[in-house]
Amino acid sequence: MSLTVVANRVPIRATDNGWETSVGGLTTALLPVLEEQGGIWVGMGEEPDLPVRQPFPADDPDFLVRRVPLTEDELDGYYYGMANRVLWPLSHYMIQHLDLHEGFIETYRDVNRQFAEATLDESPTGDDEVIWIQDYHLMLAPRLIRQERPRATIGHFWHIPWPAMEVYRILPWARELLRGMLGCDLIGFHVEEYVENFKESARVLLGAEVSDHAVHFDGHTTRVEAHPIGIEVDRFEQMSEDEVVVEKAQKLRQRLGTEHIVIGIDRLDYTKGVLSRLEAFEQFLEENPEYHGRVSFYQIATPSRTKVESYQQLKREVDEAVGRINGQFARDNWVPVNYRYRTYTQFELCAFYRAADAALITPLRDGMNVVTQEFITATQNGVLILSELTGAAYLLPEALQVNPYDQNGLARSIKEALEMPDADRRERLTGLKQSVRELDVHRWAQAFLSSLTA
Repeated sequence: MSLTVVANRVPIRATDNGWETSVGGLTTALLPVLEEQGGIWVGMGEEPDLPVRQPFPADDPDFLVRRVPLTEDELDGYYYGMANRVLWPLSHYMIQHLDLHEGFIETYRDVNRQFAEATLDESPTGDDEVIWIQDYHLMLAPRLIRQERPRATIGHFWHIPWPAMEVYRILPWARELLRGMLGCDLIGFHVEEYVENFKESARVLLGAEVSDHAVHFDGHTTRVEAHPIGIEVDRFEQMSEDEVVVEKAQKLRQRLGTEHIVIGIDRLDYTKGVLSRLEAFEQFLEENPEYHGRVSFYQIATPSRTKVESYQQLKREVDEAVGRINGQFARDNWVPVNYRYRTYTQFELCAFYRAADAALITPLRDGMNVVTQEFITATQNGVLILSELTGAAYLLPEALQVNPYDQNGLARSIKEALEMPDADRRERLTGLKQSVRELDVHRWAQAFLSSLTA
C-alpha cells in the first residue's frame, strides 16, 4: 500500500531544537503508519518561507511533507471563511453564526483544487495507491482526484458532526459539496447518526440510491461507515501515573483548598457550551448554599480562532460571567470559579484530570469530544458529566448524561456527581475505562485503513 494523507495541516512543526512532530490525535494515529512503510502527507503551507517539499526526518526520512502554499487572502477565504464561518457552524447546528459569503466558496474551490493537484503530483500511481483525506476543509478534493485517478483508492474521514439533511440543505452549495465527497470509496464518521444523516442528504439532494452502508451515485459506489475515534490510551495512562503529574494534582487540591473540584476543559468555541456551563454552576451555587466554600469550578479555555468576531464576542461574555459569579459568591479564601484562558500541554492537563472529582463536558454539539476520553483515562475516581449531544455519548453510556440546553438539569447533575456514592462511581468508571481502551486511536486508524483497502 502506498499511503498519501491529505489534511488541512501538516504533522510537523519548527521548534528551537529543529523540526519535530506535532501533538494531536490525527498525527498520533497516522504517523506510525507512514513511518513504518513510507508515504506522503499533504497539508497547507501558512508561512511563505517554508519548503514546499520536506522529507522528514531530514537525516533519515520516513515520509515526505508536501505543503500547499496559501496566500493570506486564500487562507482567509478557505480556512477562516468557508471552513470556520460556514461549514463549522452549520455542522454544529449553529446557523445563527453562518456567513454565506460567495467569495468563501470561490476560494474554497480554488484551494481544494490546489490540494488535489499537489496530491496528484506526489501520490504514486498504481493499483496500491491509497489516498486518505481528512475533514471538512477538503470536501471537493475527492472528486477532483477521482477524475484524474479513477483507479485510486480514496477515503475521507469527517471529524465533526454531519448534520440532519434539513440543516445541511441550507447551504447554497450543498449539492456541489456532496458530489465532491462522493468521489470517495469510503467515508467515515464517528457514529451511526452521522452516517444516516449523510446518506439522507445524498438521497434527497442528489437523488442517489442508498443501501445499508453505501451511496450509489453517478456510476460510483461510496461506502459510508461509523469509525469512532479514540485517544492514545497507553500514553495517557503513563502520563497520568507520572510522579510529576501526581504531585501537581495534589498541589492543585491544596491550593484551591476545597473539598470538591469540578473541571471544564475546552477550546473557547461557541459549540462547547462554556457560557451555559458557567451559568449552570452559578445556579447550582444559588440553589445549594451548603456547598459555598466547599467546591471549586476550574474552567480551562484554550484560545481558538481569535480572528473570528463570534469567538471574540464569546470571550467577552465568558469573562463577564466569571466576574459576575466570583463577585457574587467569593468570600475569604474561596474563589468559586478559577478561569484560565491559555493553552496547556496534554501532560499538564493530566494533573487537572487527576485532581478533579468531576468533569463537566457539555458541548452544545460535538462530533466526538476526546477530552472525555482523556479524563476517563487519567482520573482515579472522577465522575464524567457529559452532553448527550456529543458523539461520545453514544459510546459512553456510563457517563452522567445531560442535555446542555437544560440549565436546571446541568445544575442538578453537578450536585448528583458530587454526592454520588463511591461504589456507583467505581462501577461507572470501570465501564468507561473499558470503552475508552476499545476506542484507542491506533485501532481507529487500522480499522479505517483495513476497511478502505478491503
